[in-house]
Amino acid sequence: MSWAGPGFIVAIIAISTLGWVFTSWIRARHGYPLEGEWGGTVDRSNPGADRKIELLSNENGQLKDQIGRLEERIAVLERIATDRTGRLSDEIDALR
Repeated sequence: MSWAGPGFIVAIIAISTLGWVFTSWIRARHGYPLEGEWGGTVDRSNPGADRKIELLSNENGQLKDQIGRLEERIAVLERIATDRTGRLSDEIDALR
């Protein structure tokens, strides 16, 4: 194989192009921004992403509130279950 021939130059260009295509494919597949023609970056465009984030944030807030209420109820149940002095049972009997 001659190192000075045109086949070697074409092989280097082909390898470089295939490497660029492969790395761009990997970056696009995993959500990384791609490089544009002049060195800028091109992000994935997903028009529903902002709406989805807003809905998930609202749901997250609702779930946090629900967990807070459940923790309060569990604390009351633990207090009832671990009442050793009988003070709570005396209060319940007094209410009857």
